[in-house]
Formats: sequence, C-alpha cells, structure tokens
Amino acid sequence: MSFSKDSILLNAAQEIEKISARLRTDVVKTLKKRGAVVGISGGIDSTIVLALCAKTFGPEKVLGVMMPESDSNPDSLMLAKQLADQFGVKYIVENMTAALAGFGCYTRRDEAIKRVFPEFDATYKAKIVLPTNVMEKGTLNVFQLTIIAADGTQKTKRLPVSEYLQVVAASNFKQRSRMCMLYYHADRLNYAVIGTGNKNEHDQGFFVKHGDGGADIKPIAHLFKTQVFQLAKELNVPKEIQNRVPTTDTYSAEQTQEEFFYRLPFDVMDTIWYGMEQNVKAEEIASALNLKTEQIENVIADIKRKIAGTEYLRMNPL
Repeated sequence: MSFSKDSILLNAAQEIEKISARLRTDVVKTLKKRGAVVGISGGIDSTIVLALCAKTFGPEKVLGVMMPESDSNPDSLMLAKQLADQFGVKYIVENMTAALAGFGCYTRRDEAIKRVFPEFDATYKAKIVLPTNVMEKGTLNVFQLTIIAADGTQKTKRLPVSEYLQVVAASNFKQRSRMCMLYYHADRLNYAVIGTGNKNEHDQGFFVKHGDGGADIKPIAHLFKTQVFQLAKELNVPKEIQNRVPTTDTYSAEQTQEEFFYRLPFDVMDTIWYGMEQNVKAEEIASALNLKTEQIENVIADIKRKIAGTEYLRMNPL
C-alpha cells in the first residue's frame, strides 16, 4: 500500500479497548491500586486520559485534579469542570499560586525577563517562542522572548542562554508542584497517578522531568497528537475541547505548543514522523503531503535532533 496522509489513522474503537485492558491490568494487578488520579486542564490529552480511566475503572474510582495558578487561562478550569461533569468523575480544585510564589517561581522568572526587558513589570504578559518554520529552514532552535504590554504592544528579542535557562527553570516549578499534588491525592486514596503525555511530548522531550513527565502509567505515550484527536471523537469528548488549540498554559501570555516547541502543525508533523518510522522515503512522504523533499528532510532532522537531545529526560537514574 502506498503512503498517504491517511496512513497514520488508526481504529479508534479498537485502540480504546486495548488501552483500557492494559490500564486495568497495570493499575489493579501490577501496581495493586484501587483507582486513578488524573491532572486535568481542559486540554485534549488530559481529557482523553480521564475518559479512558472513567471507562476502565468506573467514574467513582477516578479523581480529577485541577491545578490552576495565576498565569492559567480561565478557560482551562471551566473546560476541565465541564469534562469531569460529562464523565461523572469527582474533581478537586487545588490553586497552586501560593505554593509557586513560595518557591519563588514568579520572582525568579521575572528577574531573568527584566535582564532582557528592563521595563517588564506586572502589567506585562510574556512568552517564549521559536520563530522559524522548521519546514522552510533547518536551523537550530533559537528561542526568543516576547513581552506584551497592557495596550497590546509587543516587543521581541532573542533570549540569551542564561536568561532562557532561568526562565525555564523557574517555570518548571509549575509542573513539578502539580505532580506533588497529584501524588498527595494518589497516596491518600491508594490510587495510581496516570500520566497525560502523548508521543510527541514523550519522545521529543516536551515535558518536565519529575514534573508532568512523572507518573505511574503513561497510557497514551505511544499515540501521536493527531491520533489522540481521533480517540476524542470516539469517546465523545466535548467539542470545545476538540476544537481548542493546544497550548502550554505555562506562561502569562497565550502560547501555542506549535510556536513554543514544535514549529509545525501536528497533522503535518505527525504524518512525516510516522512515515520516517515506517522507513518511507522522504520523496514519497513529500508527494503524499504535496510538499518539497527538502522540507520533509528538514522536519525529519529536527525530530531526530530533539529525540537525541532530550534522551536524558527519559533515562532512569544512573
């Protein structure tokens, strides 16, 4: 069979049953736990994992934990509550702002931002972006910092390495604090923490070690983002969540996952990546997507570079 953009499609119903069966075995028999704790944010990945857990264990044995903080989009909490209600899952809202302030998350981050933009203060919003389109130019990942004033005026500068590292290090308190909260609830209930990372995040290193990368089970880490969306239709996920653009929900300014890390729409990137794993020639992938062979080669090189460069995140302690 020749390669096409539909080659990545899977049988969603069969995949759901397969994941559910494995979840039941892993949680009950291997880990000897009574149920599942899932951190939910109103995003597609945590939505799918919550729905899978509710189907597998029954909603009465699943706890959804919402963990907003001062930079969170209010829509995330609203959609997460809607999701929990739809699947009949109990939920708890844990506001993480005070904990993060105690760690110095915001002050450490803002200290680094002010070294780039001295005028930055609480009236501004900020985000980190990767400006280049990886299909057009196979370049190294050079991050830029954008600040947005109250009147909408934007300024962008290249982010020096030391400031980039400090901003990211401070922001990582968010994911690590949330994982601590999930394990608190899991420990008190004798439940397992179920991770929500997909293949794109897990393999390319778009997660925080011992943060959102920490979990007892990762049931969708083998699925491309586009395949996660396929499961969403089968599981009758709310349309608002299916249509929502994936964001990091980490920085004060709205920031898509594409502009921060991937630099490419998921449907294009996932098809190229799937073709690469199936040993399909770049020329054939290009023909299927109506793109140039050079563009496909640039994307493949970027994916391989990210996988190799983030191997330390997936390693067990030495």
